[in-house]
Amino acid sequence: MPSPLPAADPGRLESFFDRNTTGPGIWKWRHYFPIYERHFGRFAGNGPRVMEIGVYSGGSLRMWRDYFGPGAQIYGLDIEPACLAYEDSGTTVFIGDQADRSFLRKLIAETPDGFDIVIDDGGHHAHQQITAFEELFPHLRPGGVYLCEDIHRSTHHFWDYLSGLSGELHEMAERSYDFPANPVQTTVASVAIYPFVAVVEKRSSGLDRLEAPKHGAEWL
Repeated sequence: MPSPLPAADPGRLESFFDRNTTGPGIWKWRHYFPIYERHFGRFAGNGPRVMEIGVYSGGSLRMWRDYFGPGAQIYGLDIEPACLAYEDSGTTVFIGDQADRSFLRKLIAETPDGFDIVIDDGGHHAHQQITAFEELFPHLRPGGVYLCEDIHRSTHHFWDYLSGLSGELHEMAERSYDFPANPVQTTVASVAIYPFVAVVEKRSSGLDRLEAPKHGAEWL
């Protein structure tokens, strides 16, 4: 489970952001940084495979490198070919449309080891976010994190999609306290909602059944 949100004093990511006054640009809501620290902290220094959708001006790729360490493999996805300029020995940039399923499936084939983290900071339209999630969440490694940001306004249709996902996570066989897990319960560990951000974590191992056994001999 994620740790409590960090205290108000800046963490490493926010400190990097505040130092980044020159060079490639980063544009982030400030309240995102504690969310990142909460869900990504366990991966820092452990060589994760990180995919960011939406490279833009390249500054956030540098931020993730600084945070996750030299052993991390960083991937970027953007529709703008100029973003290839941000590639280096530990950073790979794919050029394509996050709403194009055939492109995403080609990307998946080219990254057979999967990702520990996917950050969707791309087009911000619901159809783009839903398509990317449906294709890339299964490509997360066990225990991985999928974070989708800039989901503004209550009318954003990605919220409706998440509501359906959460409903399946809470589905229960009627009058049964021992039943097979559905596909969402088998793979999704948690869904966390923050202002403008949703985080879906993948289970570290599959869940076959949900059961509530009774222990003890004395009952009211």
